[in-house]
Amino acid sequence: MKVVLQNLTKTFPARGKKGEVVTAVNDFSFEIPDGELIGLLGPSGCGKSTTLNLICGLLKPSGGKIFFGEDDVTDLPPEHRGVGLVFQNYALYPHLTVMQNILFPLENLRGKNKLPKDEMRKRARAAADLVQIGELLERRPSELSGGQQQRVAIARALVKMPRVLLLDEPLSNLDARLRLQTREEIRRIQKETGITTVFVTHDQDEAMSISDRIVVMKDGVVQQIGKPQEVYDDPVNLFVAKFLGTPPINVFDGTVHNGRLMIGQDAVLDVKSVRDGDVYVAIRPEGFVPDEGGRLHCALQGVEVMGRDISILARHDAMQNPVVRAIVDADHSSALRVTDTSVSFSLKPHKVFLFDKASETRIPFETV
Repeated sequence: MKVVLQNLTKTFPARGKKGEVVTAVNDFSFEIPDGELIGLLGPSGCGKSTTLNLICGLLKPSGGKIFFGEDDVTDLPPEHRGVGLVFQNYALYPHLTVMQNILFPLENLRGKNKLPKDEMRKRARAAADLVQIGELLERRPSELSGGQQQRVAIARALVKMPRVLLLDEPLSNLDARLRLQTREEIRRIQKETGITTVFVTHDQDEAMSISDRIVVMKDGVVQQIGKPQEVYDDPVNLFVAKFLGTPPINVFDGTVHNGRLMIGQDAVLDVKSVRDGDVYVAIRPEGFVPDEGGRLHCALQGVEVMGRDISILARHDAMQNPVVRAIVDADHSSALRVTDTSVSFSLKPHKVFLFDKASETRIPFETV
């Protein structure tokens, strides 16, 4: 099912005499192709959950339209939109068994949509098997692990055969290992069912690992839309560059002078077509190459061995991060000694981004 958001806006009224109207979602236009999994990504308060609630009908938009296929569902109540919604807290009924929880949406169908009991149980078992909890149907939620409870919630959302599946931070209550396992399961289920899915998260690793495309939001405004790797490799502004990536991107105060990019006193790159002036220089952790003849000179703080990679911690007078963190191949560890007090880097130009100091928008450049 294709989902189209057309100039979608949601404002909340001011609180108190001097309060200002809050715009949670601001003029959001986007077409979600049929069968894709889209990640809505951003920090707390960016408007991603509000967008999800607008799509499912729990909130009424202040402006704009929502279409499911060719149907305008903007004013349609949630129960008539054909959506499946999975909440962060699972919202399972503690006194009901797994089977009863999954059956609950089907038992509430009325009129021409009402199903025979045999058909309801058949659908419930199929949904349980899809999320691999078929052997847990007689248990109650208190007898399940967090990951199993999450699967029950997904099965309950799928049993209605929804046109659109909406997931609101469904993994935030799970530990790290279980989150990894469950997000892989969500991607598998989505691929098998082909249901158009919107996945809300503040965790960029989650969004990038399972999404066909991601939508990065800030203060209710869409910053960038694209395939995860494309957005990572080609951020449109400093916010997107800083939000995506673990460890985070390293940001320096820099200057362009006569076609040379300066970080402090270090002339780190020769750049074309960039006018002279102050810029932000952002370098991905994997963009550093330890090199005795490198142009960027830093004070070495330490080396962390992480198996196949090592993390070099350093400082530079022009840096904005608490510490410069470079991720390099473990083969470089032999070139660094505990007694070293400094380290020099060459830079991979395609991992270096320049941003305007005032607008923080991306400045394209070519290396000489």
